Amino acid sequence: MASAWIPVLICLAVISQESTVSFGADHTTGPLRRLFEWMLDRRFTADEWWHLHFAIRKCGHFIGYGLLSAAGFRALWMSSKLTPDSVRRRFGCHALAMLGTLLVASADELHQWALPNRSGSLVDVGIDCAGGLLLQMLIWLWMRRA
Repeated sequence: MASAWIPVLICLAVISQESTVSFGADHTTGPLRRLFEWMLDRRFTADEWWHLHFAIRKCGHFIGYGLLSAAGFRALWMSSKLTPDSVRRRFGCHALAMLGTLLVASADELHQWALPNRSGSLVDVGIDCAGGLLLQMLIWLWMRRA
């Protein structure tokens, strides 16, 4: 079922765009600061903003890769409809979705390492995989109750 993979492709397209020079911290700090100061109706000191901006960017990793992982599970699950529902099938889909998440996160960080205003980080790969793992655990629990 080819349409099952469309959300995965959308996630990959978003990640590939966010992994460019244009989305480096030096380019996102200004617009995000203005947005958050407007939303929260307050001004941040430089130190407060540095910490908040860092947290926003790391949450973006966690959420984005969590969504990629969930989309990967969905695509794998829908593509293997002929296989009977079983713990083994579910585990396989979870494992492959996590492997895909790890591979994309690793490739993304390698790519960023080569950009002038970005840096590749194993910590970011860990954050990405943690987001993926949380979504996989939530999916597992949701499917268990069905």
